Order: sequence, then C-alpha cells, then structure tokens
Amino acid sequence: MSQSGRPSLVVVGNGMAGMRTVEELLQLAPDLYDITVFGAEPHGNYNRILLSPVLAGEKSVGDIMLNTREWYAEYGITLHAGDPVVQIDRSRRLVHAQSGLQVRYDRLLIATGSRPFIPPVPGSDLDGVIGFRDIQDVETMLEASRQHHHAVVIGGGLLGLEAANGLLRQGMTVTVVHLHPSLMERQLDAPASALLQRALESSGLRFEMGAQTAELVGTERVTAVRFNDGREIAADLVVMATGVRPNVDLARDSGLHCERAIVVDDTLQTYDPCVYAVGECVEHRRSTFGLVAPIWEQARVCAAHLAGAGHRRYVQRATATKLKVTGVDLYSAGNIVGGADTEDIVLRDPRRGIYKRLVLKNDCVVGAVLYGDVTDGPWYFDLIQRQAPITSIRQRLLFGQKLCEAG
Repeated sequence: MSQSGRPSLVVVGNGMAGMRTVEELLQLAPDLYDITVFGAEPHGNYNRILLSPVLAGEKSVGDIMLNTREWYAEYGITLHAGDPVVQIDRSRRLVHAQSGLQVRYDRLLIATGSRPFIPPVPGSDLDGVIGFRDIQDVETMLEASRQHHHAVVIGGGLLGLEAANGLLRQGMTVTVVHLHPSLMERQLDAPASALLQRALESSGLRFEMGAQTAELVGTERVTAVRFNDGREIAADLVVMATGVRPNVDLARDSGLHCERAIVVDDTLQTYDPCVYAVGECVEHRRSTFGLVAPIWEQARVCAAHLAGAGHRRYVQRATATKLKVTGVDLYSAGNIVGGADTEDIVLRDPRRGIYKRLVLKNDCVVGAVLYGDVTDGPWYFDLIQRQAPITSIRQRLLFGQKLCEAG
C-alpha cells in the first residue's frame, strides 16, 4: 500500500497502450490506485500513429499529444518522463529507474512496446542510419532533410512508405528498397500493390524492388547503399523500416515467462498475478500485435481486471489497415491471402484507378483489399467481424453499402 492507504499501480512505459489502459481504468475506478508512470522519452504520451504527418509537415508535435503533463497532474498521476525503469524486483515488488529512484507496486503494468529492427548489415552503425519509431527519429529526419539530399528507406511496408512520403515532402530524393517484389505484401495482393507503386512513382518516389542490401557505405556518416549485385545508390540518410521486435528484455530479466514477447492470458495477466502487460510487448495465444485496434481492446480488458471487474476476456479479431500517404486511398482488412476453401470477387476499373477484391468463405466476407475507392472499407470490415451472410447481396456486394441496402 502507498502512504495514502490505496494500492500502488506502477506503469512501465508511457506510450499509447499503457496510457490507454490507465484512461480506461480511471473511467471504471478513478480512486482505486495511486498511479506512477515511468517513460523513457521526455514527453507526455503522444499518438505514435501520427508521426508520419509530423514528418510530412502536416502536423506539429503539439498536435499529436494525447496526454500532456497537465493531464497527469489533473488526475493525480506521478509521471517520471525520461527516466526509464531498468530493473523489476518481483520478490520485493520494486521497480528501479535509471535515476536510482525505487517505487514499490501492488500491481505492475508493463507496456514497453517494441523497438525497430535494424538489420545487422555492415555499416548499420554509421551516423545517418536510424529507425522510425519516436519523436526523436522524426526530428533527426527533419534535420537531415535540411542538410542533405539523398534518402533511402529500407522496407516497403506500411511504415516505410509513410517515412518515404514524409521525406519526399521535405524535399529529399527518396528511394525505397524492398526485398519482396510487391509493396505492403502482408496487406495487399499483387494487383493492388502494383497500383500503389505506380501512384507513388508518379509522386516522385523511386523504388528498388527485390533488392537485398549487402552493405551501408561510409566512414563516419553513411554515403551509399550497396546491393548484393554490387550496385550502389547514394544515401545521406538511411531509414530502416524492416519491422519491429517486442521490447521484452526488462520483463525477461525479471524472470517473467517470455517467448517472442511477454506471454499473457485472456485477462492480459502474466504468469505473475501481480503483473499485467499490454501492447506490442505482449504475446497472446502465440500472436503479437502492432495495430491500434487490438491494443485498444487489450487496454479495455486489462483495465477491467485491474479495477476488479474481471468479467472481460481478450479475443483476437480481424484487423484493418489504412495507408497514411497524401493522395493515396488504400484499405485492407482480414484474410487477404485466401486459400483452397475461399473464392474471390474482383472489380477492376483501370481508367479511374479503382481496384476492389473481396475474399469470401462459407457465404461470408473474410477479407477485403480496396484501392482508389475506400468509402465502403469500414462496412466491409463490419461484415468481416460479424461474419454476416451475404448471399442475398452477393451480386451487388462490390458496389458498396448504399446499393446493397437499397436493393
């Protein structure tokens, strides 16, 4: 117990997952805990999803703040920003911060997120080689755009394309290097990927598809990217967008059970009943998470159990993806790979740049890929989540919600 007589909740990680859980908890039981939050970054909690518009110059850092320092004070939450936890002593229920501060907990919430994966190619430690994960990364890229000309983004997934678009908007010459022959191959099929690449090329981006990076060239700062076939392209800045890894070292060192990430049950509780975990650092039923929708649901379930209202269970559901690149309308949801027991219905309108593909199974929509016209994306996503039968509207399904409901 804390000096107030209330139990102590310590949150390790001041990002979106941890603070969403705290917000949900405050709605359910605002006076239950004395809450202390530790964060590695010297800020309040901000919307990491909107870092791309900050890089592109469409938003400021102030625009993306979710919880300012004043918010923590208003709710009586003690915030230690810029002072990460470096050790968890579970036997004594103590966290040790980098500053030397020690805080006891009755309940501990770990929300340490993930960190960028930097491929171990020669030269990856040169100046000018960074990930794309936080405000500091954005500031580094903006500074580079003012002093240098040639940027290379390694990785043609969602994050890589958003980084490339932002750097292009800042006036740099940008090349995207992708090992796979198709962009965003986890979210898009080949036809939609081809449409996306053509649109991005028309905006000024360059692409090296099916290219493997062998080395980053330079002495102190990176100057070029060299491929396996010996070709080189100039690079004053290299952004690694090749995925993330759950940030679990702290939990693992404390003796918590970890596999790829911190293993949690349906209540987001770890193998230690005093310790919960949410977000990109967790593994639930052998899955890890990177999109906001499942993490918001984790926050709701975890908060309910921290509040003592333990009736909720976390259930994995289909997820949707939308690309945040100006002038590109793209939406992907559910199972877009399909299989022997699925069928596709497809609409192509090349002149208008529209492509729609719905994946059907057992008279239900299980996946959707939309390019050029994404108006009905949320409706298709709702059909996927509800597993609603579509026999009566199948002939009109590709033409959208209004026509189907009118029929």
